[in-house]
Amino acid sequence: MQRIGIIGAMDEEVSYLKSIAEDKTEKDGFVSGKIGGKEVVIVMSGIGKVNAALCAQRLIREFGATRVINTGIAGAAGKGLSVLDMVASTDAVYHDFDVTGFGYKPTVIPRMETSEFKADERMRKAALESFNELKDTEDFRNHKIVEGRIASGDQFISSREVKDRIIALCAPACVEMEGAAIAHACFVNKTPFLILRCMSDCADDGEEATYSFNDKTAANMSALTVKGIIERL
Repeated sequence: MQRIGIIGAMDEEVSYLKSIAEDKTEKDGFVSGKIGGKEVVIVMSGIGKVNAALCAQRLIREFGATRVINTGIAGAAGKGLSVLDMVASTDAVYHDFDVTGFGYKPTVIPRMETSEFKADERMRKAALESFNELKDTEDFRNHKIVEGRIASGDQFISSREVKDRIIALCAPACVEMEGAAIAHACFVNKTPFLILRCMSDCADDGEEATYSFNDKTAANMSALTVKGIIERL
């Protein structure tokens, strides 16, 4: 039986999905129920890679998730991305994994089959379809969704210098703090996953850097898109 696990780092990233779930039960903060007739388990992981990986592992092993979606906000890094645009992951890497002292390239995890965790194509397609269905609604109008790499690390990126270093290192569409850890856990457990992120902040492509933070709107847009993904799986 298919059961979709949904992880958000913060309450505002999962509160809408919890509110629309039917036949709900809760254990240790994991809310089980149905959305669009599909079995789901929704959880707030807390911020950072370890919290995210622990939640993903429990979703899969204890709650029987057969697919995992990470929903939430991120900082735009890809050229042309604006605040409230969205990214559906092609893959995920750790921008802060560095064992170059042993001769490895930055982001490479020694003795693993891969350090670039690839997202599920069917789930990516569902994300694009879900977004396009919403694109004429108020919050989504004039925004876009792209497919691209997610780069994760235990660091909130607010410096243009740091963001440029990460772009040169691994060319992500966006940067955040949990996605690669969830992708890593899903890879180890052979579980299809997707990371869906809405841009809450962005340094522009001009000479002057601009910065704004739109966490609540971005989180809600991501959650609304996740609802459409669930309905298509």
